[in-house]
Amino acid sequence: MEGRPLEDAELVARARRGDALAYEELVRMYQNLAVRTAYVITGNGADAQDAAQEAFVKAYLALDRFRQGASFRPWLLRIVANEAINRRRSSHRKSALALRVVTAGSSSVVGGRPSDDAAPSPEAAALAHELRAEVVAALNELREEDRLVIAYRYFFDLSEAEMAEALGCARGTVKSRLSRAMARLRRILPAAARGHLAEGEG
Repeated sequence: MEGRPLEDAELVARARRGDALAYEELVRMYQNLAVRTAYVITGNGADAQDAAQEAFVKAYLALDRFRQGASFRPWLLRIVANEAINRRRSSHRKSALALRVVTAGSSSVVGGRPSDDAAPSPEAAALAHELRAEVVAALNELREEDRLVIAYRYFFDLSEAEMAEALGCARGTVKSRLSRAMARLRRILPAAARGHLAEGEG
């Protein structure tokens, strides 16, 4: 569950005043998203869990530096991403991404069906599974920064402004980075999956 901006702002304000329960509520709302973000970078479930937990601690200690009126979610995700990057580098582990945790249930990148549609046929379900596997395999080959910008846009549904804050760049840069990442992804994908990818972007 992800919080609403007004709800986040109230919880952050209470947490800054020393209300531990308010911060616990923020952790509860963003725990899954934090772990998924860390997993995009580390490719390892245990490392992702550890990175997310450490990021929540660091975010709590940095609440006095949180800009009033800013959005909490991208601010937190930037801390999560930095912690995941540091953890991966310190372990000297090659990041071998398996985005199944992130893409499970998310079909926007491969032109899937809305959740309230009728169930797809077995043939369509098999095709969707195959396409998702091809997208996952292609994502594994991308650079860390490309995987992250694609995940923020298509798997985590961040707005352009939230992506800019989470990535620490200008809003105009978000579009160019996403465009370049998607171009690299298309070059890796088989032709059939590229067609569905284009549908998902539409």
